[in-house]
Formats: sequence, structure tokens, C-alpha cells
Amino acid sequence: MVEVVTRDELKKGLADGSIALIDVREPHEFAAGHIPGSASLPLSRFDPAQLPRDAGKRIVFTCRSGQRTLQAIEMARLGGRSDACAHYAGSMNDWVGAGEKVEV
Repeated sequence: MVEVVTRDELKKGLADGSIALIDVREPHEFAAGHIPGSASLPLSRFDPAQLPRDAGKRIVFTCRSGQRTLQAIEMARLGGRSDACAHYAGSMNDWVGAGEKVEV
């Protein structure tokens, strides 16, 4: 099962530190603009061992539209990270479309 995180849930989790947001877009995409507080772990070099292991933090994946996040979740699960099963539906398309702040 894939857990879907809404924009409001994501904003709250980033603000209170309960979410570790992992952006799986490629480095040039991340550099062009990303959600503040996100960390880059490109899908092309994805290694579940590099995911954070902070107690109490939910791992949430983001990309451009939400498709690569589903691949990252599957790869994380295959790598033994059953705790990495959430994605921000709509990802950057939703974030930017809502006029949210982007870091470059």
C-alpha cells in the first residue's frame, strides 16, 4: 500500500520536523527549483541505504508529477525499507501550481 500525503500534510510535517522529504528528480531538476527542506536522492542513482533513519520521521517522496515517487517506493521496499512508503501526490506540479515557495 502506498500512503498519499497531501500538500497541507506535507507543509505541516516539514514545519514540525516529522517528515523527511526526498526528491527523486535528477540533479538538474532539483537545482532548478525544489520544495524547501527536501533532500535530493535521484532515482537514477537511488540507493535505499541512503535514506534517513531518523526515529519518528516519515519518509515522503516527491518528484515532478508523482510517477517516479512510486518507483522509489518500490525500490525502497525491495531494499528492505518498508517504512518508506509515502508520496506527495502531484509532487512539484501540485506545489508550484498552488503558488508555494520554491528554493533554487
